Amino acid sequence: MPRAQLLDIATDLFAHQGIRATSLRAIAERAGVTPALLNYYFGGKEKLVDAMVEERFLPLVVRAAEGLQRAGEDPQALVEAFIREMGRNVAEQPWLPQLWVREILCEGGVLRERLVDRVAPLVPLLLAQRFAAAQARGALNAELDPRLLVVSLIGLTLLPYAAAPIWRGVFANPQIGDDALIAHTLALLKGGMEP
Repeated sequence: MPRAQLLDIATDLFAHQGIRATSLRAIAERAGVTPALLNYYFGGKEKLVDAMVEERFLPLVVRAAEGLQRAGEDPQALVEAFIREMGRNVAEQPWLPQLWVREILCEGGVLRERLVDRVAPLVPLLLAQRFAAAQARGALNAELDPRLLVVSLIGLTLLPYAAAPIWRGVFANPQIGDDALIAHTLALLKGGMEP
């Protein structure tokens, strides 16, 4: 079995069971290989987690940061770029919301300390700086805190995806898909951001 496929299986299990709760044996069983093959490719669980961060998680963050760089200085364009990029990331990597909740958002998550310092300058701090600059030039609601706008933005994008199995069951309606979620979030934020 190719290394990339093993990494995909491990990432999915980490997202759904938790990194601490997922053993190399469980990954090997799901993949239909021996734990020795995982050790051969990754050199142990710690290095497997490192590979997942470097090869699966961080590329999504870098892609989001590149989208924000292209969006420029307009706060509406920044918000739209972030929301659309998160939607794209989740569509391509459905494990992302669960991994974010379990391993970054929740206290004791294995990835929180590994990622906060690396991710913060790429997306949250960049957004906060651009929102503050927009506010200073009168292009963003003066009552908003640019830092908390970033928190709201992350919450309004990743949390609905993480909770989708619940709310999609409650509001059983095929029209509430990813495009509807993106459009709703953009409409919700647009009104509150205007100066």
